[in-house]
Amino acid sequence: MGFDGTEVTPQIKSLIEDHHLGTILLTAKNLKSAEQTTKLILDLQTTARDAGHPVPLAIALDQENGGVNSLFDQTYIRQFPSAMGVAATGSTEVAYEIAKATGRELSAVGINWMMGPCLDVLTNVKNQPLGVRSMGDDPEEVSKFGVAFMRGYKDAGLATCGKHFPSYGNLEFLGSSLDVPIITDSLEQLSLSALVPFRNAISQGVDGMMVGGCAMSSAGVNVMHACLSEQVVDTLLRDDLGFDGVVMSECLEMEALSQNIGVGGGTIMAVNAGCDLVLLCRLFSVQQESIRYLKLGYQDGAISTDRIRKSLKRVLDLKATCTDWEKALNPTGVSELSMMQSAHTKLSADAYNASITVVRDKDHLLPLSNILDSEEEILLLTPLVKPLPASALAKGLAAGNIISPGAQTPWGKSMSLMSGENIFREFGRSIARKRHGRLLHTSYTAHGVRPAHENLVNRAAAIIVVTADANQNLYQTGFTKHIAMICKSALSGADRREKPMVVVSVSSPYDFALDTSIGTYVCSYDFTETALQTLVEVLVGDLSPTGTLPGTVRQNQKTHHSKQHWLVENFDEERDAKALDDLLQTIEQERPVNRPSELFGSSSRTFSLHNPSVEEAHYVVRNSSTRSLLGFCCTYLFKSTATAVIGAILVDPDRRKLSIGRSLHARAIRNFQQGGGVKRFQLGSRLPGVFLGIPTDNQVDRKRLRRWFASIGWNIALARPVCNMILKDLATWTAPEQISRSMQHAEVEFELVHGRQYAQSIIEHVKSSSRQGVMEIYQLALADHTSCGVIQAKRPKNGTVLGTVVLCSPGAKWAEALPALRDTNEMTWAISSAVISPRVGEYSTLLQGLILLGIRQVKQQQADAVLLDCVDGDGHFDSLSSMGFNVLHSFEEVSCDAESMPVLN
Repeated sequence: MGFDGTEVTPQIKSLIEDHHLGTILLTAKNLKSAEQTTKLILDLQTTARDAGHPVPLAIALDQENGGVNSLFDQTYIRQFPSAMGVAATGSTEVAYEIAKATGRELSAVGINWMMGPCLDVLTNVKNQPLGVRSMGDDPEEVSKFGVAFMRGYKDAGLATCGKHFPSYGNLEFLGSSLDVPIITDSLEQLSLSALVPFRNAISQGVDGMMVGGCAMSSAGVNVMHACLSEQVVDTLLRDDLGFDGVVMSECLEMEALSQNIGVGGGTIMAVNAGCDLVLLCRLFSVQQESIRYLKLGYQDGAISTDRIRKSLKRVLDLKATCTDWEKALNPTGVSELSMMQSAHTKLSADAYNASITVVRDKDHLLPLSNILDSEEEILLLTPLVKPLPASALAKGLAAGNIISPGAQTPWGKSMSLMSGENIFREFGRSIARKRHGRLLHTSYTAHGVRPAHENLVNRAAAIIVVTADANQNLYQTGFTKHIAMICKSALSGADRREKPMVVVSVSSPYDFALDTSIGTYVCSYDFTETALQTLVEVLVGDLSPTGTLPGTVRQNQKTHHSKQHWLVENFDEERDAKALDDLLQTIEQERPVNRPSELFGSSSRTFSLHNPSVEEAHYVVRNSSTRSLLGFCCTYLFKSTATAVIGAILVDPDRRKLSIGRSLHARAIRNFQQGGGVKRFQLGSRLPGVFLGIPTDNQVDRKRLRRWFASIGWNIALARPVCNMILKDLATWTAPEQISRSMQHAEVEFELVHGRQYAQSIIEHVKSSSRQGVMEIYQLALADHTSCGVIQAKRPKNGTVLGTVVLCSPGAKWAEALPALRDTNEMTWAISSAVISPRVGEYSTLLQGLILLGIRQVKQQQADAVLLDCVDGDGHFDSLSSMGFNVLHSFEEVSCDAESMPVLN
């Protein structure tokens, strides 16, 4: 539990003495200095000893560095880079040394439990509040650095706590403070990515685990609050991942949780879910309510004695690793901190020097002396940012000591963490001092570029724009792009060059990491004094930066563009159809005989949908003399989901490695970006279903294609496996007995329907799917009642549609877009586009039921085989294999937000 106050209050004293509270989480509101912190913790431990506690209190603290430090003392506590800043050094040894140094400082003041490391993988870098608290978007890299941090804390004598299980790296936010952020990844997807660092930390002996308060909604899991769910804590964390340490819940005082369930009920649910500690950060009345309900739950039998005993043993085992009465009652305090100062100051400087990253410097603008004389002015444009936790300014305001915006604040004397305009004012002054020149400084806000900004841009010889989490503060992106446009149009100098502009991200590196229109881009990963001081040295040339972007985005840092550009023309069906058929045949003939081709059965008609719900544009590189095609690219904009899709890029085998594919790709992306209205980009399409993504049947080709698409700007690290599957020999096939039995007991009605009269309820149901092409396939099926049908599963009581699939005969109008139907010489039908309601718990069972009915219908048509045209390879492979389906072709679907795609001009 936590409390308000910088000394032992009557409330926390009561909790320790009367209720035997054994674990306390301290935060910035409790801590003024290292000396005061040492005294406070000693007083708390003394209170526990005098109250008869058999073992000392566990005293926990968040001290993640960067902008997230609870304990701030400019004299005794050193500032180190954020977690992502440490990852940018590329050195796990640096991570270990920083964690050990941080741990030793905390141990000296009496802290014995570190609320870290942060093991969240940023699988979605957009609008994620964790930002630089995470170590990046690569599960293996996060795992490697997370374990290094954990070793450092342990070697300093602290217990550790991984967080925030199962991951805060890909949350969806609904808007209201009462709305719980949601994880929509399936358990299979989490296992392949987000859970990797947690799994490795567990294998390396992490002591505790904090489980988040987020919701989970995907196939097989539907949870309102993860930390209150037995499925998440006991089953996933303990049983599946094998964790037997201390589990701490998210704070039950968070508004969404307390309003949805209530603290009392939440306490009982957290304990029964498997949490050993229930976190309540602040309010004494709420903490009392929680204790009262814990006792009631035990007395009424809602909480078992065995559950209490197991939790008590785990907590005692954790305390045994990090504290005893001798240590707790004899903190070394500032005397030991003084001896650490010199070594830790050097470690801090070295770490920041190694973390600053120059992502791009196309025109060699750095150092600034390359482009500016000392008498020329620089304009510094900075956003207004919120105070950093435990900043000197925040503490000054709280104490009534307001720092004047015009006050002189030399670095190293006044503050280590600043805020508001002050945070960048001294940054600008330092640049001016270092280059012995003039610097203009002003702020910008959500009001955008004002006339005053334009006047200053026109006056200055070069511009520095600072951003801080522009993905969460979109006005910063718009402002920066607007200033870039002004600089491009403001030609200056004898050679008429555009005005130099440097963009600096002082928080998340993802602001402009993939936007190559920003020619010079630098990242510092936090905006503490030490980070900005190091940044100045990079800008003026006193330091050569060595940091690299963390995770998979590093692969896109070195995007090379071929100097050979081909003329790309629009596809003309009348002119190019035969040439495209010839190109398809040429590629087919190049394929080894023993390897089935994804293009088998395709023709020029396959790629033309002529669907009013889909905007299609196709491109060719052609030999105008012979009228043959050297390359072809098909693209589609699905209006229902605003998804821009590249369905295929085909190049004559004899013309490969000549940049034809790059030229086609660049034209396609540029056309989408100029047209607007795109929310997502995607490689691979289910309509037409030629390539569902990057082909992966052959591992050599898979690696080659992944490298190629990564080199042109796609983030392929989080590609989603998909496949199409086939069931042959229908005449002799029988349904597995277990599936037939489960269908008999299911409280679901299945029926096959045809035609538009069923459109309203089915289309309403299909809207729950955001997958590209699904809505369009259902519309085609409902319009073609003679050759297609829809199988729906409904609740008998109220007729609610729970799931649907589409049946398609080989004679259907849109069967041309499914060449896999002709992959064999047999009569094959397709079962397509399963949509299961997110409210359904038994996803796989319902899916099997829909497909089972589809197979029976197809058998009545004397078909030889059934094709499943697009199957999630990570979630449903086993359940479908058990029915007799085999993979026909496998792929990796790649998608990204429109903002993540590099802008092509």
